[in-house]
Amino acid sequence: MERTGLTDGIRGGVAPAARAWRVEPDFPGAGWHGAYVLVRLALAMVFIAAGAVKLSDPRAFAVLISRYGLVPDALLAPAAVGLPLAEVLLGLGLAVDARGSLSGVTGLLGLFVFVLWFGILKNLDVDCGCFSTGELAEHAGLRIALVRDFGFLAMAAFLYGCRFAWRNKRPAREGRGTGNPSGGEP
Repeated sequence: MERTGLTDGIRGGVAPAARAWRVEPDFPGAGWHGAYVLVRLALAMVFIAAGAVKLSDPRAFAVLISRYGLVPDALLAPAAVGLPLAEVLLGLGLAVDARGSLSGVTGLLGLFVFVLWFGILKNLDVDCGCFSTGELAEHAGLRIALVRDFGFLAMAAFLYGCRFAWRNKRPAREGRGTGNPSGGEP
């Protein structure tokens, strides 16, 4: 495939940042690219929306966090602002496929799964707090939220799977993997 444009002067025809996750039309995994983008944007929108709702009323979110009994009182206010802010920023990063954002989102999902599991095991009668401060006010709601978060983890796993497959199945390019920029034998 012939490349032209602003990046012609860069070795390989594509800027290094753009080369990281670019899928070429002649690449066998190119058919998954649309699903990758759709899942990535859906997960990003979930995080942006959930974080924005919590940021709109941090006091109510702090009260909700305190009901789980996992955060010391001195850290409630920073957690009530920091956690939703991290959700929004990581969601924005995931929307533009910024490096590290998928790892951050996956880490937050792991934290959320742990907290929900803790709430279920302790038989807590608290709100989930996932998308609003007054949501799912019953014990069964924590189970529903846990299943939902496992679904979000499955979406993250799909994104990781696509990245892994594309990284390991790309056709060898000139100079790639030989240690020699000319592409020949060393």
